[in-house]
Amino acid sequence: MTVTASEATTEIQPYRWRWIALFVILAAEVMDLLDALVTSIAAPSIQKDVGGGASLVQWLGAGYTLAMAVGLITGGRLGDLFGRKRMFVIGAFGFTTASLLCGVSAGPEMLIASRVLQGLFGAVMLPQGLGLIREMFPPQDMGKAFGMFGPVMTISSVGGPVLAGWLVDADFFGTGWRMIFLINLPIGLAAALAGMRFLPEYRLSNATKLDLVGVALVSVASFLLIYPLIQGRELGWPVWTYISMAASIVLFAVFARYESRRAASGKDPLVTPGLFRKRAFTGGLVAGLAFFSGMMGLGLVFNLYTQLGLGFSPLKAGLTGLPQAIGGVIGFGLAMSGLQEKLGRGLLQIGTVVMAAGAAVLALTIHLAGLDVGSWQLAPGLALVGIGMGLTMAPFFDIVLAGVEPHESGSASGTLTAIQQLGGALGTAVLGTLFFNLLQNRWSFGSSMQVTVWVEVGLLALTFALSYLLPRKARADGQGH
Repeated sequence: MTVTASEATTEIQPYRWRWIALFVILAAEVMDLLDALVTSIAAPSIQKDVGGGASLVQWLGAGYTLAMAVGLITGGRLGDLFGRKRMFVIGAFGFTTASLLCGVSAGPEMLIASRVLQGLFGAVMLPQGLGLIREMFPPQDMGKAFGMFGPVMTISSVGGPVLAGWLVDADFFGTGWRMIFLINLPIGLAAALAGMRFLPEYRLSNATKLDLVGVALVSVASFLLIYPLIQGRELGWPVWTYISMAASIVLFAVFARYESRRAASGKDPLVTPGLFRKRAFTGGLVAGLAFFSGMMGLGLVFNLYTQLGLGFSPLKAGLTGLPQAIGGVIGFGLAMSGLQEKLGRGLLQIGTVVMAAGAAVLALTIHLAGLDVGSWQLAPGLALVGIGMGLTMAPFFDIVLAGVEPHESGSASGTLTAIQQLGGALGTAVLGTLFFNLLQNRWSFGSSMQVTVWVEVGLLALTFALSYLLPRKARADGQGH
């Protein structure tokens, strides 16, 4: 079934297989969420098996999220040009193949390259699902369809690290950590084959060409920033690492100028330049970068601390982080119970304060207990961090998008999602490098962890301050994330 944009407006009957198609799309979301979370638990086991320095641990997460960030900018456009069903199936098959390559990697180089490939194919696959849902479901069912994402994301975030720890410890068929990637094979193949059968084809009849120069500029600029941040410590911070980071800033400026000229000449830009002249949106971008950097960076360092510092097994490390995941579920639940509509921006601010308080409790617990600290002692601080995280993330996208015009929301939403992924890569690079640098300078695991936690508190304070640039409420017209 192929539907063009002009026909979609006159379509009366909803798509017959829409609910089955929804579960196919959700299976893809599960794969992405699991793969974004599992390597932080398995990283010490992976490093022990395949070798590589401390930077390998950071690249496992940063390679995936950086590729995802860059790919997401154009992933949705590919679906508009070539058909969303086609790109979803290509993305699912590619993601599954990349997972297999991760699982059979013999060395760190192949593993990192395969993680990057996973991120790129994930960025092709995921945007198609959201676009297809809008076309398959009638307005009265749209809320139910998107409402399914909450429970699925919640279960994945809670179960992902525990599943990763269990798979590594169980060592099925002698695969050890490799099973965290190989488990994608049946899920990915099922999603791809079911997508071929049950997803409708949809593409825009007036889709514009890809901005390949813009993609190249933002990709190179991002790489020039992340690469020296991760590799610089192991190489002794040579001069080229600083030149690379400076060049990254210059290239981002070139990208902004190029996009402005492209828009002025009547061509469709990768990112709408007018967005960056809006205080609320630029404030939201920087706030999002600070928030997601701290959140992802702290998650990586905490899993390294529990396994390398406290000697926990991968499964015990996954279970130790469970209070934070459950706290996140509670925070989301509270936000969705009416607090988001009632408090608006205030809920985001309350969330950052609660999260910072939880981080402070965590740092104090580690300081007082030293290396004798146990999972139960860490639970209160982690639970508060999780609750604050849920309260902050729930209104974030809708509040930021309230500061842009309805016709700009598509570009703004895509840019925000890319910033979320870029923040994950940046946080893994910066906080991971800080943690390893302190250890290299003979700081204890406990002291290194405490410093990392206090840096996260600082990033949350920055997020709180920048939140005052955001609109007070989300728009009531439903134009949101």
